[in-house]
Amino acid sequence: MALAKGVNCAITKATFTIILQRISLMAHSTIRFFFDFISPYSYLAWKQIHALAERTGMRIEPVPVLFAAFLNAYGQKGPAEIPPKRLYMFKELFRRAHRLDLPLVPPPSHPFLPLLSLRVASLPMTDHDRKRLIDSLFAEAWGGGSGIESPENVTAVANRLGLDGHQLVRDAGLPASKDRLREQTEGALKTGVFGVPTMIVGQELFWGADSLEDLEAYIRGDDPLQHAGMELFARWQNMLPSAKRH
Repeated sequence: MALAKGVNCAITKATFTIILQRISLMAHSTIRFFFDFISPYSYLAWKQIHALAERTGMRIEPVPVLFAAFLNAYGQKGPAEIPPKRLYMFKELFRRAHRLDLPLVPPPSHPFLPLLSLRVASLPMTDHDRKRLIDSLFAEAWGGGSGIESPENVTAVANRLGLDGHQLVRDAGLPASKDRLREQTEGALKTGVFGVPTMIVGQELFWGADSLEDLEAYIRGDDPLQHAGMELFARWQNMLPSAKRH
């Protein structure tokens, strides 16, 4: 009898957790998409996230951030700064892009300086124009274009969309624009973002282009963690190491 009561209590807790998560999802119908143009994985995820949002009734809020600031904050090297990893990464990216039927052409240089493009993509504009601009900047960086480092190239990308590229580039150089990108990056770090691309729904974070399947499962209520209860997560979070690197 006592065992049955314990099982019922555990089921009740798990069910209550799921209900709370579903309520949170209903209140947060937005996927915040944190990205940096320097990241080819951000490019691949951006090309897929909109179809996912349409399937699940969500909206996308793109948040440009500076990936280099994450590396500095956590004392890491970027994947492209480790020669064997750099080579493997581009092979793996090409295979993945091929499966997705997406163009993937290395930019003129990598790593490159994405600051101008990130600031331009962060400027006040309609959601429609921002999406078109991000689409085109990603394509210019990773789809066989001439790169997005220089003011001339960024201006040309915006002009082709019917936007005022000269004005956008000028505005991106203003202190307020620099502060905006800095605040977005610092805000992402405070939220727990540690890499790009990162997608956040409510309080749940998904990292990497290969996490889109998990993200969609979470939105649909099919995330196995939603059914496992939080005890398993708490155990992992509070686990102490028995070995350390020197």
